[in-house]
Amino acid sequence: MIKLSLWLSILVIGLSAAIAVYSRYKKQRFVHWAFKPLTMVLIISLAWERTVSAPSYYGYFILAGLCFSLLGDVFLMLPGDRFKPGLLAFLVAQVLYILAFSRGVEAVSWKPLAVILVYGAAFFLFLYKGLGRMRWPVLVYVLVISTMVWLAVSRYQARHDLGSQLAFIGAVLFLVSDSLNGIKRFKKTFDLVEILILGIYFPAQLLFALSI
Repeated sequence: MIKLSLWLSILVIGLSAAIAVYSRYKKQRFVHWAFKPLTMVLIISLAWERTVSAPSYYGYFILAGLCFSLLGDVFLMLPGDRFKPGLLAFLVAQVLYILAFSRGVEAVSWKPLAVILVYGAAFFLFLYKGLGRMRWPVLVYVLVISTMVWLAVSRYQARHDLGSQLAFIGAVLFLVSDSLNGIKRFKKTFDLVEILILGIYFPAQLLFALSI
């Protein structure tokens, strides 16, 4: 039975995320600047509450990853080209998620790794011409996020519990969101891209918090 307070937290986070997405689409800059980080702060607060109530290395790693994700959000949201520090912040977040998902996994699944690496390689080649000097940083990020998704899959296959299932779904959503973000930055943008990126990104982070 899920507590009413948890449902209320999810509802508030969902409302904040909806305002962040809508304000980005409507180019309401100051509203977006307020609600995008606010949504992540609310998710971090939920993760903190769950970690404090049941302390674990997994929870602490997820919590730290969420905090670095918030830092990355702030870099990418502010005016000017702050893509590099934003990418670095998200890279650290992915490493922290990797550390979390590696907890309690005694054996990894190799078949999902092949699928994930094929996707990562194909996507990198798809972006390759537009990457310029960012080719190596983006390649490193693709490899790291691919590892994150792989370990999330392996953890779910090893444990088959609700927490690992939520983390697995969140990892896949994170990969999709980052893929769309890469297309927007290095290929072509389209009208609904911001809605899709944030509309997938926030649930991914929320699922990570709920997986604690």
